[in-house]
Amino acid sequence: MKVIGSGFGRTGTLSLKYALEELGLGPCYHMEEVVKQPAHVKVWLDYANKEPIDWHDLFDGYNSAVDFPASVAYRELIEAFPEAKIVHTVRDPDRWYESTLETIYRGSALLPRWMQRIVPSTGRWINMSDRLIWDGLFEGRFEDRGFAIERFNSWTDEVIATVPADRLLVFRASDGWAPLCSFLGVLQPGGPFPHANDREGMLKRFRRVRVISRATPVVGVGLAAGIIKLTKRVRRR
Repeated sequence: MKVIGSGFGRTGTLSLKYALEELGLGPCYHMEEVVKQPAHVKVWLDYANKEPIDWHDLFDGYNSAVDFPASVAYRELIEAFPEAKIVHTVRDPDRWYESTLETIYRGSALLPRWMQRIVPSTGRWINMSDRLIWDGLFEGRFEDRGFAIERFNSWTDEVIATVPADRLLVFRASDGWAPLCSFLGVLQPGGPFPHANDREGMLKRFRRVRVISRATPVVGVGLAAGIIKLTKRVRRR
């Protein structure tokens, strides 16, 4: 593990994932990887239950990790991987809150209960997200804007106080390649810095999920069957 991201989701973590992979520091672990690998959900639930985790086993094959849920465990990860550098992604707190509220916070509510019953891994993933993030990190108070933003800001303060200065970069995706490449000691690519997972694009995907979730049970079962097949295909890879 060469790079650990300690920033919250919706702070440019997917853009950072793509950037790290372009710099040769991938594969990069992200919440997307947890969705693709249902077995990892159990590991994160074990972590939520304060059980010991073999971090080297969990991140075997990965050279970096960003986004939830990895960022929640940054303290344990900086000890498990003492040579890794820490990139802490930030953005304007008010814009972060609005983006998070409209997207990943409300996202799980769009998945109907029938899908959670037919595809149990979906329900376990939602449970994991709730335990670690919404009920854990935010203590069930994310809808309290003031509290959530205070937690966002205090997390940055805590990271700066915890991580040695020579291992830490506080980074905004808008900063581009220069500070990231300088910090990591790698050459700067010639192309633009990746820009991924914008709010409007995610909202469009959520609207499609909402339409599908209101479809007839026959369509719903067909969709669930497709999800099961996709999950099995990903797990075989």
